[in-house]
Amino acid sequence: MTISIHGIGVGRGVGIGRAVVIASSRADVGHYFIDAEQVEAEIARVYEARDALVQEIQLLLATMNKDMPGEVAALLEVHMLLLQDDELYSGVRYWIADRLYNAGWALSTQFERLARQFEEMDDPYLRERKADLEQVIERLIKRIQGEESPLAMQAPASSGSECLDADAADVPLVLVAHDLTPSDMLQFRQSVFKGFVTDVGGKTSHTAIVARSMGIPAVVGARGASRLVQQDDWIVIDGDAGVMLVNPSPIVLDEYRFRQRQDELDKTRLLRMLNTPSVTLDGQKVELLANIELPQDTQAALAAGAVGVGLFRSEFLFMGRKQHHPDEEEQYRAYCQALEGMQGLPLTIRTIDVGADKPLDDSVPDLAHLNPALGLRAIRWSLAEPAMFLTQLRAILRAAALGRVHVLIPMLAHESEIRQTLQMLDMARQQLDEKGMVYGEVLLGAMIEVPAAALTARMFLEHFDFLSIGTNDLIQYTLAIDRADESVAHLYDPLHPAVLQLLAMTIQAAIDAGKPVSVCGEMAGDTSFTRLLLGLGLRSFSMHPAQILAVKQEIVRADAGKLKDWAQQVLASRDPASLMRS
Repeated sequence: MTISIHGIGVGRGVGIGRAVVIASSRADVGHYFIDAEQVEAEIARVYEARDALVQEIQLLLATMNKDMPGEVAALLEVHMLLLQDDELYSGVRYWIADRLYNAGWALSTQFERLARQFEEMDDPYLRERKADLEQVIERLIKRIQGEESPLAMQAPASSGSECLDADAADVPLVLVAHDLTPSDMLQFRQSVFKGFVTDVGGKTSHTAIVARSMGIPAVVGARGASRLVQQDDWIVIDGDAGVMLVNPSPIVLDEYRFRQRQDELDKTRLLRMLNTPSVTLDGQKVELLANIELPQDTQAALAAGAVGVGLFRSEFLFMGRKQHHPDEEEQYRAYCQALEGMQGLPLTIRTIDVGADKPLDDSVPDLAHLNPALGLRAIRWSLAEPAMFLTQLRAILRAAALGRVHVLIPMLAHESEIRQTLQMLDMARQQLDEKGMVYGEVLLGAMIEVPAAALTARMFLEHFDFLSIGTNDLIQYTLAIDRADESVAHLYDPLHPAVLQLLAMTIQAAIDAGKPVSVCGEMAGDTSFTRLLLGLGLRSFSMHPAQILAVKQEIVRADAGKLKDWAQQVLASRDPASLMRS
């Protein structure tokens, strides 16, 4: 029977494949693909863990005090039986040998399958044995994880995913999970998945943003998906409609496969825009920049025709590393790699922006607070960790000696924060001078992400060379909506009159000051807003490379001069959305 699950579409297009389910209860298990040559060794790790646990239980039973309750011995014997169950290990062998899952992932996947069988049993006693099985699996995983590296999520450098691509070319896979952190997404971005679905998340959560950077269909906020979907179910992900279909009929599958082919044709047609200048019908030049997460993303930026990087999210260099931040040399090399990749075009590096939906593992204690989005995040955290912040600033300044570097400071709201940031930048230069190290000049920009910053944009422009509007957070803070919370996603409205007023106010302030302003949030890459932003005077858009050609197509068809009056009508309206549809 077909199941339809609705959520929020965050990656456009259609994805079809077999489900790979990562249950939330196994969220701390490493999930990565192994090489085909590693299969036997990975299976051996499972059996070694089993034998060690069996020995432990046998020893406990042999040395158990006779006064101990009989229930304890009975429980241990149940665990012994489960540990030696052939069905458990035949399934684990399948996930390792056929799907190339690592041992921990294979164990957690097989548990989910067996757990469903326990839940369907009529006998209450047998149903309760699911908890015993869970304990056994967790002990096996812990035993195995004692041998794994701290970066268990990281795929082997050799090419486990490439191997799977070759072996499973005719079996596309889609990922279904309770949630995925941005660092998880980075680990999966080069893998074989044709789409993904999560139980939680919002349209502009950073997980969704990174998903879009993968260029695959995705749906978030699909509540219950990871519980309703079983391993190997056929899944259709409709990223445009925000719908996931489980085990659709052959007729429905054929319809979606036809849509997939149409999407590919549309992408091919867009490629014709690659060498077309980004100029409106009335001759207004518009700058199209790229948002990137990692240095190697510069290849996609150039391939899409970007004239620079408007946002390098440097926090992704820090993620998935527990408490071990990249040192100055490692950051310096990463920034140099990005500069080299851009071949002389400008690179805008945003200083580390963690907090709220972008936790940096366990090293930001404020993330446990009730309102992490309002806590110690972005520049607030950087100023609270001066050693870390100075390290990053020194690395950026050194890289600036090799190319055009702009520095972007996130989530500023107070002039005192601005002054502290400028002092830290001066201190970083002084430290480099004392060491006799070469560094370059940088342009300094501020992100306008909170209403306080937008309302005082003219004051910001006294200190900064340029502004960049982060519409995702600006909307979140203006409307008091957690953008990662699917329960209030329907209230997230880029066209709310207050949001548009703040946008227009910031753009006009920069124009009056004669300084550059760009939009680097999701509105920049959404073609439904391109004409409005042009009408408001914006001439610099920064977005994921995959969105550049579609936005360029809108720009070359637009007359910016004629859009100005219409944009003012949208600003003055109580129902801007109605005018946008006209």
